[in-house]
Amino acid sequence: MQGSQAETTSATSYAYKASLIGSAHRFALTEQGLSWHVGGRSGLWRYDEISAIRLSFRPVSMQQHRFRADVSHTSGRRIAILSTSWQTAALMAPQDNGFRAFIVALHARMAKAGSRAALTAGLGRTAYAVVLAFLAVLTVAMTALLIRALMIGELAGALFIIGFAALFAWQVGGFLRRNQPRSYGFDQLPRSLLP
Repeated sequence: MQGSQAETTSATSYAYKASLIGSAHRFALTEQGLSWHVGGRSGLWRYDEISAIRLSFRPVSMQQHRFRADVSHTSGRRIAILSTSWQTAALMAPQDNGFRAFIVALHARMAKAGSRAALTAGLGRTAYAVVLAFLAVLTVAMTALLIRALMIGELAGALFIIGFAALFAWQVGGFLRRNQPRSYGFDQLPRSLLP
């Protein structure tokens, strides 16, 4: 499906193209459960068989405003639902309204079915800790470079380091803020992880 077709006004179906090659990933909320068609595979998961949902913010170079929902089944299988769809080799289109409506409706149907799924938001705790440790090391290194540049009187280098650090902090800060690990309930979906 193309982007205009993929972003439906109905909260019961959603589709996106994960790549230029291949068919669209299609999802529908039926009375029986979550129906999905991904590549050559398809299935129907009853709402009470969905064991977990993880919502996250996952920007990429072609689309800085991209969200992801990982839906897990009691069998251990997992499917990903993305908020963007490939249009051309140079265009990845956002499908914010369709994605948000579908995810909200999925949670509502799971709650109605009495689901006990684990609802988590952001990165996993271990991955988040690794990212924070890496950023701490990078901060120490950048500070050392800034001090060195100031000590030798290299003002242009110091300004470059300050500018780069500010841009990096702005970009990475938003990613970290949105992807902070946490749990949520069916009635309190995290707004920062829905477009």
